[in-house]
Amino acid sequence: MTIENDLFLRACRYEQTDRSPVWLMRQAGRYLPEYQKTRAKAGNFMGLATNPDYAAEVTLQPLDRYDLDAAILFSDILTIPDAMGLGLSFVNGEGPQFSHPLNTETAVKNLVEADMAKLDYVFNAVKTIKKSLLRNGQQRVPLIGFSGSPWTLACYMIEGSGSKDFINTKKMLYNRPDLLQRILDINIKSVTQYLELQIEAGVEAVMIFDTWGGMLSTQDYLKYSLEPMSRIIKEIKSVKKYESVPIILFTKGGSGWLHAMSTSNADVIGLDWTIDLKVARETLSNTGKNLAIQGNLDPLILLANPKEIEKRVHDSMLNLAEAKIANNNPLQGHIFNLGHGINLATPPENVQTLIEAVRTASTQVRLHQ
Repeated sequence: MTIENDLFLRACRYEQTDRSPVWLMRQAGRYLPEYQKTRAKAGNFMGLATNPDYAAEVTLQPLDRYDLDAAILFSDILTIPDAMGLGLSFVNGEGPQFSHPLNTETAVKNLVEADMAKLDYVFNAVKTIKKSLLRNGQQRVPLIGFSGSPWTLACYMIEGSGSKDFINTKKMLYNRPDLLQRILDINIKSVTQYLELQIEAGVEAVMIFDTWGGMLSTQDYLKYSLEPMSRIIKEIKSVKKYESVPIILFTKGGSGWLHAMSTSNADVIGLDWTIDLKVARETLSNTGKNLAIQGNLDPLILLANPKEIEKRVHDSMLNLAEAKIANNNPLQGHIFNLGHGINLATPPENVQTLIEAVRTASTQVRLHQ
């Protein structure tokens, strides 16, 4: 199947492009009125996420509204622990909760890998989305699959819900690292299989979301967050039919570990807004590897006025263009994104302003290079 607009995949491969492709984390979500209507039909979040037709519908909604360069599967990072029998539910105003958290040694020792048969709805959603992306015999844009990182999943699995400091997870890390390592080892196997099956179902790229890696010390990040992700990437890349599938690694709050991330064998390093693009490009270039970068505007800039949004986008592109690297254009291998997901309060028209600004600024800055 040929892809009508493959700009995102070319940027992932660090190929020259005439502008930066743009897609946005949580581009399908609560800020869109059409999403709210579909969720109302589904009854609740899980009803939405577990129905392939509804999942496809909301995945396509932002592409029908905006000129984006990639679609991302609509799902949730916590589907894996749910398929381990931890009992996922979403409570209005309180977020995700597990009815069977890993808060005892027995619970950890009884933990088993996720049952992929219970995740068929995800793989069926991928297949449905692929069909929905067809236009005149071609796929409109690439489809991105994803998973939470082993560490991030462990945080929710141990706490049983979201948390400001994940104190129980940290206590296990310091007092019973053997139990934490068991959870991580099981998560590594589950995430690897989950992503491979998404690729089998048809996604063209995958992303590992490490939402909570940034709360770790350097020593603990390397051991408990980066190493598990690196093991997953190595395992996927070791399979010949998967080796060319781009893998994006994103650690929120991880800007101080870019050099270490470069050793993960990921194709693209995701960036949050705590590091500017110039520094990131120069840091990664100094590793001697041609790594694409993705990011990194503060999502709350989308609450600003249109002129400010346009200025921030233009400034970020100029900043990246000033990077001093050997042999290559610093704009090569750049994917424009936010530094995290779109905020619920974002006016949809501001997303349109952002996308138009990216297309204009990333093209103009390249012409003056």
